[in-house]
Amino acid sequence: MAGDTGPERVLVAASFVNRVGNGLFNAASALYFALVVRLPAVQVGAALTVAGLIGLCAGIPGGHLADRRGARTVMMVVLAVQAVSMAALVLVESWTTLTIIATVDQMAAAAGGAAWGALVVRVGGERPARFRAKLRTFVNLGVVLGTVGAGLALAADTRVAYLLLILGNAASFALCAALLLLLPRYPVLATPPRRRRRPVVADRPFLAFTALYGAMGLQYPVVSLLLPIWISEHTEAPRWTVAALFAVNSLFCVLTQTRIGSRIETPHDGGRAFRTAGLLFLVSCPMMALAAYTPVWAAAGLVLAAVFVHSLGEVWESSAGFALGFGLAPDHAQGQYQGVLGLGFSAGQALAPAILTTVVLGLGTAGWLLLAVFFAAVGAVGPSLARWGTRTRPQPGAAAEVTG
Repeated sequence: MAGDTGPERVLVAASFVNRVGNGLFNAASALYFALVVRLPAVQVGAALTVAGLIGLCAGIPGGHLADRRGARTVMMVVLAVQAVSMAALVLVESWTTLTIIATVDQMAAAAGGAAWGALVVRVGGERPARFRAKLRTFVNLGVVLGTVGAGLALAADTRVAYLLLILGNAASFALCAALLLLLPRYPVLATPPRRRRRPVVADRPFLAFTALYGAMGLQYPVVSLLLPIWISEHTEAPRWTVAALFAVNSLFCVLTQTRIGSRIETPHDGGRAFRTAGLLFLVSCPMMALAAYTPVWAAAGLVLAAVFVHSLGEVWESSAGFALGFGLAPDHAQGQYQGVLGLGFSAGQALAPAILTTVVLGLGTAGWLLLAVFFAAVGAVGPSLARWGTRTRPQPGAAAEVTG
Protein backbone atom coordinates (compact mmCIF):
# COMPACT_ATOMS: atom_id res chain seq x y z
CA MET A 1 0.00 0.00 0.00
CA ALA A 2 1.51 3.31 -1.06
CA GLY A 3 -0.04 5.44 1.68
CA ASP A 4 -3.03 5.87 3.94
CA THR A 5 -3.87 9.44 2.93
CA GLY A 6 -3.80 11.57 -0.22
CA PRO A 7 -0.69 13.54 0.82
CA GLU A 8 1.11 10.31 1.71
CA ARG A 9 0.37 8.86 -1.71
CA VAL A 10 1.60 12.06 -3.37
CA LEU A 11 4.88 12.01 -1.48
CA VAL A 12 5.40 8.32 -2.17
CA ALA A 13 4.79 8.89 -5.89
CA ALA A 14 7.13 11.90 -5.97
CA SER A 15 9.86 9.99 -4.15
CA PHE A 16 9.46 6.96 -6.42
CA VAL A 17 9.70 9.04 -9.60
CA ASN A 18 12.78 10.86 -8.34
CA ARG A 19 14.56 7.65 -7.35
CA VAL A 20 13.87 6.00 -10.68
CA GLY A 21 15.70 8.95 -12.23
CA ASN A 22 18.53 8.63 -9.73
CA GLY A 23 18.84 4.95 -10.57
CA LEU A 24 19.07 5.79 -14.26
CA PHE A 25 21.91 8.25 -13.69
CA ASN A 26 23.91 6.77 -10.81
CA ALA A 27 24.47 3.42 -12.48
CA ALA A 28 25.98 5.01 -15.59
CA SER A 29 27.39 8.39 -14.51
CA ALA A 30 30.99 7.24 -14.15
CA LEU A 31 30.99 5.70 -17.62
CA TYR A 32 29.39 8.82 -19.10
CA PHE A 33 32.16 11.08 -17.82
CA ALA A 34 34.88 8.61 -18.81
CA LEU A 35 33.64 7.43 -22.22
CA VAL A 36 31.55 10.32 -23.53
CA VAL A 37 33.02 13.43 -21.89
CA ARG A 38 36.46 11.73 -21.79
CA LEU A 39 37.55 13.16 -18.47
CA PRO A 40 40.20 11.18 -16.55
CA ALA A 41 38.81 9.24 -13.59
CA VAL A 42 41.05 11.21 -11.21
CA GLN A 43 39.51 14.49 -12.38
CA VAL A 44 35.99 13.14 -12.08
CA GLY A 45 36.67 11.90 -8.56
CA ALA A 46 38.23 15.23 -7.55
CA ALA A 47 35.29 17.21 -8.95
CA LEU A 48 32.74 15.08 -7.10
CA THR A 49 34.75 15.21 -3.87
CA VAL A 50 34.97 19.02 -3.97
CA ALA A 51 31.25 19.23 -4.77
CA GLY A 52 30.34 16.85 -1.97
CA LEU A 53 32.38 18.68 0.67
CA ILE A 54 30.97 22.09 -0.27
CA GLY A 55 27.47 20.66 -0.49
CA LEU A 56 27.63 19.49 3.14
CA CYS A 57 27.50 23.12 4.23
CA ALA A 58 24.01 23.66 2.77
CA GLY A 59 22.13 21.07 4.82
CA ILE A 60 21.63 22.97 8.08
CA PRO A 61 20.79 26.37 6.50
CA GLY A 62 18.43 24.59 4.10
CA GLY A 63 16.70 22.85 6.99
CA HIS A 64 16.35 26.11 8.94
CA LEU A 65 14.87 27.78 5.86
CA ALA A 66 12.39 24.90 5.52
CA ASP A 67 11.31 25.41 9.14
CA ARG A 68 10.73 29.13 8.63
CA ARG A 69 9.44 29.27 5.03
CA GLY A 70 7.81 25.88 4.63
CA ALA A 71 9.37 22.54 3.70
CA ARG A 72 7.19 22.11 0.60
CA THR A 73 8.29 25.44 -0.88
CA VAL A 74 11.98 24.85 -0.20
CA MET A 75 11.76 21.32 -1.56
CA MET A 76 10.20 22.46 -4.82
CA VAL A 77 12.88 25.14 -5.29
CA VAL A 78 15.79 22.75 -4.75
CA LEU A 79 14.21 20.14 -7.05
CA ALA A 80 13.97 22.78 -9.78
CA VAL A 81 17.64 23.67 -9.24
CA GLN A 82 18.60 20.00 -9.46
CA ALA A 83 16.59 19.55 -12.65
CA VAL A 84 18.52 22.39 -14.27
CA SER A 85 21.92 21.32 -12.93
CA MET A 86 21.38 17.72 -14.02
CA ALA A 87 20.35 18.77 -17.53
CA ALA A 88 23.42 21.03 -17.68
CA LEU A 89 25.68 17.98 -17.39
CA VAL A 90 25.13 17.33 -21.09
CA LEU A 91 27.17 20.51 -21.69
CA VAL A 92 30.15 19.43 -19.58
CA GLU A 93 33.46 19.47 -21.44
CA SER A 94 35.98 20.28 -18.71
CA TRP A 95 36.84 19.60 -15.09
CA THR A 96 35.96 23.17 -14.07
CA THR A 97 32.49 22.98 -15.59
CA LEU A 98 31.81 19.61 -13.98
CA THR A 99 32.96 20.89 -10.58
CA ILE A 100 30.72 23.97 -10.73
CA ILE A 101 27.63 22.07 -11.86
CA ALA A 102 28.19 19.21 -9.41
CA THR A 103 28.67 21.68 -6.54
CA VAL A 104 25.37 23.42 -7.29
CA ASP A 105 23.68 20.02 -7.46
CA GLN A 106 25.18 18.80 -4.17
CA MET A 107 24.26 22.00 -2.33
CA ALA A 108 20.68 21.66 -3.55
CA ALA A 109 20.68 17.98 -2.61
CA ALA A 110 21.86 18.71 0.95
CA ALA A 111 19.30 21.45 1.48
CA GLY A 112 16.63 19.28 -0.11
CA GLY A 113 17.46 16.35 2.15
CA ALA A 114 16.78 18.44 5.25
CA ALA A 115 13.59 19.92 3.79
CA TRP A 116 12.42 16.48 2.70
CA GLY A 117 12.77 15.16 6.24
CA ALA A 118 10.68 18.04 7.59
CA LEU A 119 8.08 17.45 4.87
CA VAL A 120 7.84 13.75 5.76
CA VAL A 121 7.02 14.70 9.35
CA ARG A 122 4.18 16.98 8.26
CA VAL A 123 2.74 14.48 5.79
CA GLY A 124 3.26 11.46 8.04
CA GLY A 125 1.41 13.14 10.90
CA GLU A 126 1.52 11.21 14.15
CA ARG A 127 3.58 8.32 12.77
CA PRO A 128 6.38 9.83 10.63
CA ALA A 129 8.78 6.94 11.24
CA ARG A 130 6.21 4.45 9.98
CA PHE A 131 5.55 6.56 6.91
CA ARG A 132 9.29 7.01 6.26
CA ALA A 133 9.65 3.22 6.26
CA LYS A 134 7.03 3.05 3.51
CA LEU A 135 8.85 5.75 1.59
CA ARG A 136 12.15 3.90 1.82
CA THR A 137 10.51 0.77 0.43
CA PHE A 138 9.47 2.63 -2.71
CA VAL A 139 12.80 4.44 -2.86
CA ASN A 140 14.59 1.10 -3.07
CA LEU A 141 12.13 -0.15 -5.67
CA GLY A 142 12.58 3.01 -7.73
CA VAL A 143 16.37 2.69 -7.69
CA VAL A 144 16.12 -0.95 -8.79
CA LEU A 145 13.87 -0.06 -11.74
CA GLY A 146 16.09 2.87 -12.69
CA THR A 147 19.15 0.65 -12.59
CA VAL A 148 17.46 -1.79 -14.97
CA GLY A 149 16.83 1.08 -17.37
CA ALA A 150 20.46 2.16 -17.05
CA GLY A 151 21.53 -1.38 -17.91
CA LEU A 152 19.71 -1.12 -21.24
CA ALA A 153 21.49 2.14 -22.02
CA LEU A 154 24.84 0.65 -21.05
CA ALA A 155 24.18 -2.25 -23.38
CA ALA A 156 23.55 0.22 -26.22
CA ASP A 157 26.76 2.09 -25.28
CA THR A 158 26.07 5.16 -27.42
CA ARG A 159 26.34 8.88 -26.69
CA VAL A 160 22.61 9.30 -27.26
CA ALA A 161 21.82 6.56 -24.75
CA TYR A 162 23.94 8.22 -22.05
CA LEU A 163 22.42 11.63 -22.75
CA LEU A 164 18.93 10.14 -22.43
CA LEU A 165 19.85 8.81 -18.99
CA ILE A 166 20.96 12.26 -17.85
CA LEU A 167 17.93 14.03 -19.25
CA GLY A 168 15.69 11.33 -17.81
CA ASN A 169 17.10 12.04 -14.35
CA ALA A 170 16.62 15.78 -14.89
CA ALA A 171 13.00 15.14 -15.88
CA SER A 172 12.47 13.09 -12.72
CA PHE A 173 13.47 16.10 -10.58
CA ALA A 174 11.06 18.33 -12.49
CA LEU A 175 8.20 15.83 -12.24
CA CYS A 176 8.87 15.34 -8.54
CA ALA A 177 8.61 19.12 -8.00
CA ALA A 178 5.36 19.22 -9.99
CA LEU A 179 3.86 16.41 -7.91
CA LEU A 180 4.57 18.36 -4.72
CA LEU A 181 2.10 20.99 -5.96
CA LEU A 182 -0.59 18.46 -5.05
CA LEU A 183 0.36 18.65 -1.38
CA PRO A 184 -1.47 21.07 0.91
CA ARG A 185 0.29 24.23 2.11
CA TYR A 186 1.27 23.22 5.62
CA PRO A 187 1.49 26.23 7.95
CA VAL A 188 4.86 27.05 9.44
CA LEU A 189 5.03 26.09 13.12
CA ALA A 190 5.84 28.92 15.49
CA THR A 191 8.98 28.72 17.61
CA PRO A 192 8.01 28.32 21.29
CA PRO A 193 8.76 31.31 23.55
CA ARG A 194 12.22 31.47 25.12
CA ARG A 195 13.46 28.74 22.78
CA ARG A 196 16.82 29.02 21.05
CA ARG A 197 16.75 30.08 17.41
CA ARG A 198 18.79 27.03 16.50
CA PRO A 199 18.15 24.54 19.34
CA VAL A 200 19.98 21.66 17.66
CA VAL A 201 23.44 23.12 18.39
CA ALA A 202 22.73 22.81 22.12
CA ASP A 203 20.99 19.42 21.97
CA ARG A 204 23.74 17.12 23.19
CA PRO A 205 21.73 13.86 22.99
CA PHE A 206 20.79 14.55 19.37
CA LEU A 207 24.36 15.55 18.45
CA ALA A 208 25.59 12.34 20.08
CA PHE A 209 23.07 10.35 18.07
CA THR A 210 24.18 12.15 14.91
CA ALA A 211 27.77 11.04 15.52
CA LEU A 212 26.70 7.45 16.17
CA TYR A 213 24.42 7.44 13.13
CA GLY A 214 27.27 8.65 10.94
CA ALA A 215 29.55 5.97 12.38
CA MET A 216 27.00 3.20 11.83
CA GLY A 217 26.55 4.49 8.29
CA LEU A 218 29.85 2.82 7.42
CA GLN A 219 27.75 -0.31 6.93
CA TYR A 220 26.40 0.95 3.58
CA PRO A 221 29.75 0.97 1.69
CA VAL A 222 30.47 -2.49 3.11
CA VAL A 223 28.14 -3.97 0.49
CA SER A 224 28.71 -1.45 -2.30
CA LEU A 225 32.50 -1.03 -2.01
CA LEU A 226 34.29 -3.27 0.49
CA LEU A 227 32.70 -6.63 -0.24
CA PRO A 228 33.08 -6.49 -4.06
CA ILE A 229 36.81 -5.80 -3.65
CA TRP A 230 37.13 -8.59 -1.07
CA ILE A 231 35.31 -11.03 -3.36
CA SER A 232 37.50 -10.27 -6.37
CA GLU A 233 40.83 -10.23 -4.51
CA HIS A 234 40.47 -12.75 -1.69
CA THR A 235 37.81 -15.33 -2.55
CA GLU A 236 37.15 -17.99 -5.17
CA ALA A 237 33.56 -16.85 -5.61
CA PRO A 238 32.56 -16.20 -9.24
CA ARG A 239 32.27 -12.57 -10.36
CA TRP A 240 28.51 -12.87 -10.84
CA THR A 241 28.31 -12.98 -7.06
CA VAL A 242 28.94 -9.22 -7.00
CA ALA A 243 25.82 -8.56 -9.08
CA ALA A 244 23.82 -11.09 -7.08
CA LEU A 245 24.66 -9.46 -3.74
CA PHE A 246 23.35 -6.09 -4.96
CA ALA A 247 20.11 -7.76 -6.05
CA VAL A 248 19.73 -9.58 -2.72
CA ASN A 249 20.42 -6.40 -0.75
CA SER A 250 17.94 -4.25 -2.69
CA LEU A 251 15.20 -6.86 -2.90
CA PHE A 252 15.40 -7.75 0.78
CA CYS A 253 15.15 -4.09 1.81
CA VAL A 254 12.13 -3.60 -0.46
CA LEU A 255 10.34 -6.60 1.03
CA THR A 256 11.06 -5.99 4.71
CA GLN A 257 11.44 -2.24 5.30
CA THR A 258 7.77 -1.47 5.89
CA ARG A 259 7.12 -4.67 7.83
CA ILE A 260 9.94 -4.00 10.29
CA GLY A 261 10.00 -0.20 10.22
CA SER A 262 6.31 0.21 10.98
CA ARG A 263 6.89 -1.36 14.41
CA ILE A 264 9.79 0.96 15.31
CA GLU A 265 8.28 4.34 16.07
CA THR A 266 9.40 5.80 19.40
CA PRO A 267 12.96 6.70 20.44
CA HIS A 268 12.78 3.76 22.88
CA ASP A 269 12.03 1.43 19.96
CA GLY A 270 14.76 3.11 17.93
CA GLY A 271 17.40 2.61 20.61
CA ARG A 272 16.72 -1.11 20.79
CA ALA A 273 16.63 -1.39 16.99
CA PHE A 274 20.01 0.36 16.80
CA ARG A 275 21.45 -2.27 19.14
CA THR A 276 19.88 -5.08 17.12
CA ALA A 277 21.44 -3.69 13.94
CA GLY A 278 24.88 -3.68 15.53
CA LEU A 279 24.50 -7.32 16.57
CA LEU A 280 23.44 -8.34 13.06
CA PHE A 281 26.51 -6.61 11.61
CA LEU A 282 28.57 -8.43 14.25
CA VAL A 283 27.42 -11.66 12.57
CA SER A 284 27.53 -10.59 8.91
CA CYS A 285 31.07 -9.16 8.81
CA PRO A 286 32.84 -12.36 9.96
CA MET A 287 30.73 -14.33 7.48
CA MET A 288 32.05 -12.12 4.69
CA ALA A 289 35.62 -12.60 5.91
CA LEU A 290 35.24 -16.39 6.07
CA ALA A 291 34.39 -16.51 2.37
CA ALA A 292 38.13 -16.18 1.71
CA TYR A 293 38.73 -19.57 3.37
CA THR A 294 35.99 -21.64 1.73
CA PRO A 295 35.91 -23.61 -1.53
CA VAL A 296 34.51 -21.90 -4.60
CA TRP A 297 31.15 -23.70 -4.33
CA ALA A 298 30.72 -22.53 -0.74
CA ALA A 299 32.15 -19.02 -1.08
CA ALA A 300 29.26 -17.74 -3.21
CA GLY A 301 26.66 -19.18 -0.85
CA LEU A 302 28.41 -17.79 2.22
CA VAL A 303 28.67 -14.32 0.70
CA LEU A 304 24.98 -14.28 -0.25
CA ALA A 305 24.01 -15.48 3.24
CA ALA A 306 26.19 -12.76 4.77
CA VAL A 307 24.52 -10.12 2.60
CA PHE A 308 21.13 -11.44 3.69
CA VAL A 309 22.06 -10.95 7.37
CA HIS A 310 23.69 -7.60 6.62
CA SER A 311 20.59 -6.40 4.75
CA LEU A 312 18.46 -7.29 7.75
CA GLY A 313 20.79 -5.19 9.89
CA GLU A 314 20.47 -2.35 7.38
CA VAL A 315 16.69 -2.36 7.71
CA TRP A 316 16.88 -2.29 11.52
CA GLU A 317 19.51 0.47 11.41
CA SER A 318 17.56 2.70 9.03
CA SER A 319 14.36 2.16 11.03
CA ALA A 320 16.21 3.15 14.20
CA GLY A 321 17.46 6.26 12.45
CA PHE A 322 13.91 7.25 11.50
CA ALA A 323 12.54 6.71 15.00
CA LEU A 324 15.33 8.55 16.81
CA GLY A 325 15.92 11.20 14.14
CA PHE A 326 12.26 12.25 14.05
CA GLY A 327 11.37 11.43 17.63
CA LEU A 328 14.07 13.51 19.28
CA ALA A 329 13.49 16.57 17.08
CA PRO A 330 10.94 19.24 18.10
CA ASP A 331 8.10 19.92 15.68
CA HIS A 332 9.09 23.50 14.91
CA ALA A 333 12.73 22.63 14.07
CA GLN A 334 12.49 19.36 12.14
CA GLY A 335 14.25 20.88 9.15
CA GLN A 336 17.39 21.99 10.94
CA TYR A 337 17.51 18.75 12.97
CA GLN A 338 17.30 16.68 9.78
CA GLY A 339 19.96 18.93 8.28
CA VAL A 340 22.34 18.16 11.13
CA LEU A 341 21.56 14.45 10.93
CA GLY A 342 22.19 14.51 7.19
CA LEU A 343 25.48 16.33 7.74
CA GLY A 344 26.65 13.67 10.19
CA PHE A 345 25.62 10.84 7.87
CA SER A 346 27.25 12.44 4.82
CA ALA A 347 30.47 13.07 6.72
CA GLY A 348 30.57 9.40 7.65
CA GLN A 349 29.98 8.39 4.04
CA ALA A 350 32.78 10.69 2.88
CA LEU A 351 35.24 9.06 5.30
CA ALA A 352 34.01 5.51 4.75
CA PRO A 353 35.93 4.61 1.55
CA ALA A 354 39.28 5.61 3.05
CA ILE A 355 38.57 3.82 6.34
CA LEU A 356 37.26 0.61 4.79
CA THR A 357 39.88 0.25 2.07
CA THR A 358 42.89 1.09 4.26
CA VAL A 359 42.03 -0.29 7.69
CA VAL A 360 39.77 -3.24 6.90
CA LEU A 361 41.37 -4.40 3.65
CA GLY A 362 44.81 -3.58 5.00
CA LEU A 363 44.32 -5.84 8.03
CA GLY A 364 42.47 -8.54 6.10
CA THR A 365 40.42 -10.92 8.22
CA ALA A 366 41.41 -9.08 11.41
CA GLY A 367 40.05 -5.90 9.82
CA TRP A 368 36.67 -7.54 9.22
CA LEU A 369 36.52 -8.71 12.84
CA LEU A 370 37.49 -5.26 14.08
CA LEU A 371 34.73 -3.74 11.92
CA ALA A 372 32.20 -6.22 13.33
CA VAL A 373 33.10 -5.32 16.91
CA PHE A 374 32.95 -1.62 16.02
CA PHE A 375 29.39 -1.92 14.71
CA ALA A 376 28.29 -3.92 17.76
CA ALA A 377 29.83 -1.36 20.13
CA VAL A 378 28.18 1.59 18.35
CA GLY A 379 24.82 -0.19 18.36
CA ALA A 380 25.10 -1.08 22.04
CA VAL A 381 24.91 2.62 22.94
CA GLY A 382 21.46 2.90 21.31
CA PRO A 383 19.18 2.12 24.30
CA SER A 384 21.01 4.40 26.75
CA LEU A 385 21.13 7.18 24.17
CA ALA A 386 17.38 6.85 23.63
CA ARG A 387 16.75 7.10 27.38
CA TRP A 388 19.00 10.17 27.64
CA GLY A 389 17.32 11.84 24.70
CA THR A 390 13.80 11.13 25.96
CA ARG A 391 14.65 12.36 29.46
CA THR A 392 15.98 15.68 28.18
CA ARG A 393 13.08 16.57 25.85
CA PRO A 394 11.31 19.82 26.85
CA GLN A 395 7.90 18.19 27.27
CA PRO A 396 7.09 14.75 28.64
CA GLY A 397 6.27 12.35 25.84
CA ALA A 398 7.33 14.75 23.08
CA ALA A 399 9.98 12.35 21.91
CA ALA A 400 7.65 9.42 21.74
CA GLU A 401 5.49 10.81 18.98
CA VAL A 402 5.87 13.82 16.73
CA THR A 403 2.76 15.56 15.59
CA GLY A 404 2.66 17.30 12.21
